[in-house]
Amino acid sequence: MIDPDAFAALLCDWCLEVAPGQQVMLNSTTLAEPLLAALHRAILERDAWPSLRIALPGQAADFYRHASARHLDGYPEAELAELQATDAVLGIDAPANAAALAGIDPALIARAATARAPLREVRMARRWCATIWPTPALAQLAGMDDRGYAEFVRAAMFLHRPDPVAAWRELSRRQAGLAERLTGAGRIRIEAEGTDITLDVAGRTWINSDGRRNMPSGEIFTGPHERSANGTIRFTVPTGPRGVVVSGVELTLRDGEVVAHRADHGEDYLAASLATDEGARLIGELGIGTNAGIDRATGHILFDEKMAGTVHLALGRSYPETGGTNASAVHWDLICDLRQGGRITADGEVVVSDGAPATGA
Repeated sequence: MIDPDAFAALLCDWCLEVAPGQQVMLNSTTLAEPLLAALHRAILERDAWPSLRIALPGQAADFYRHASARHLDGYPEAELAELQATDAVLGIDAPANAAALAGIDPALIARAATARAPLREVRMARRWCATIWPTPALAQLAGMDDRGYAEFVRAAMFLHRPDPVAAWRELSRRQAGLAERLTGAGRIRIEAEGTDITLDVAGRTWINSDGRRNMPSGEIFTGPHERSANGTIRFTVPTGPRGVVVSGVELTLRDGEVVAHRADHGEDYLAASLATDEGARLIGELGIGTNAGIDRATGHILFDEKMAGTVHLALGRSYPETGGTNASAVHWDLICDLRQGGRITADGEVVVSDGAPATGA
């Protein structure tokens, strides 16, 4: 099982680098109590200020059921002021029901997300990290028993290693080699069954995501040129944004924009997401998963996009540090498994083949 004190130490020292005097906001639910208590202690021990924001089970769905136009089209000024005074933000996903928002109109979710863009921009400008605490709902989503899921999460975060921070440093070094190989590349082509798409990444920065922003992590990513994507891609790993299962997504892009789309399941959610705003139909991120500790899809994007042997594209918002400029209330990672015949080439040279880095990459 996961030791909450070891987990808290990893989050404080590797992910957030908590320093004396900082204000650290913790966002989660009551189900993450063991980790929240450990973090509260750990942050105080580092001479910083913990600030806990705890949601009740069902609270998110109740918001959409009872919100007025004021709530859907705005945000509380007090929340903005608090974020502006915060140095670091940690979000811990610990749901009582992974499908809690499945019955909510996707258009309402998109509407509120658009209105809260100023909050999101302030949060993204702080030191931030997203993680999870295992709950029965997440275990069920992954098709695993509670103990097996907790052990899976523990291994994915390297918490089973004697020195988790050293393990993340090791992964960071390996990923740095792949990022260096792709620095200077221009044309990226992704090929797999039902997939043949090209993107231009010339001049863009590849980021080594080594657990600082996401825990677990294990990917390198960049922001492709906004109008460069051409072709079709089929995303073979189901995703469950906000509890809505979406699978079998297929997108056709022309000059960067989605011009045709379909999904085996969740078509309404896909269509609503694409209609959120102008930037939602463009690609904001291209990422390559490298974490060998994540060897199966679990229905949680935080894990699944890091799975070794996969590639993902995100609809919507770019990360400015990559050089990407797309603005949107949406950032939705969609995942394609390359482990059976897929490949990625950079300027015609194979970089990933059958999900594994090619020799020399």
